[in-house]
Amino acid sequence: MNSFWSGWVIALIVFNLGISFLLFLWAPHARIPTLADGTTGHVWANGAIREGMHRLPRWWIIFSFLMFASAFVYLVLYPGFGASAGRLGWTSHGELARDTAANQRLQQPAVQRFTQLPVEKLAADSEALALGKVLFADNCAACHGRDARGNALLGAPDLSDDDWLYGGGGQAILSTILDGRRGVMPAWGAALGAGGVDNVAAYVLSLSHGTPHSAAQVLKVGAGKTLFSACAACHGGNGKGNQALGAPNLTDAIWLYGGTPEDVKQTISNGRGGTMPAWRTRLAESDARVLAAYVYSLSHSPAATP
Repeated sequence: MNSFWSGWVIALIVFNLGISFLLFLWAPHARIPTLADGTTGHVWANGAIREGMHRLPRWWIIFSFLMFASAFVYLVLYPGFGASAGRLGWTSHGELARDTAANQRLQQPAVQRFTQLPVEKLAADSEALALGKVLFADNCAACHGRDARGNALLGAPDLSDDDWLYGGGGQAILSTILDGRRGVMPAWGAALGAGGVDNVAAYVLSLSHGTPHSAAQVLKVGAGKTLFSACAACHGGNGKGNQALGAPNLTDAIWLYGGTPEDVKQTISNGRGGTMPAWRTRLAESDARVLAAYVYSLSHSPAATP
């Protein structure tokens, strides 16, 4: 705090405390005109209620004086009077550092256990899951939702099912959290044309919905299957996807950006670009491990955890 603002704070404190203390000293001796019956003349409810006038009780005066005294003592002991650090040398930063260190000492045994167990084993540890749930709410819920069911508008996947873009094993989830992911679906609108996009969308939808019954749709699916060869490099010839590339499985009716015909056509025509940020600089690896364990537990029953 520079000298100007320090002086400004001191002036405000002196002015407020000084005025308040003068009013406190003046109030018990103030002379307020009263009527013969001891009231001030103020009435309510058509005269049924009259305002009386009584001296302040002694206990209130003593208590108020003690509050003023404690305010001055506080300003001597703690920071608050301009740039004064106070006689005790207390700071909020110092208290936070002490509390953080004490909390870390309490957590140390659990943290050591967390670093020694694989993510799959941690997913069966109730203490790890409790901490992971809090970390998820603080860091992941904004995109994936508090229930972890994802958000198609953001391209944030549902983490509660067993469909994974980059693999659902413990190490794969941990890598995703620590280092992030960047998915790129190129735009094919210019290369395929409107008709080609429509045909490929019909074929892609048929992979999860089955072959349509109308003859026109069957023809579109057939034409789309031929064009899909350009997509097979990433999604595979059978449309099952490729977790090494983050290319989703197109046969399971689980859609990252929506599975309506219009959604699929927009994805093919304009492409998609999704980014999972890296949390390595924000989360310690021990925290990332329990977070990965919590995410892993959302789609794996305890009985299925190895």
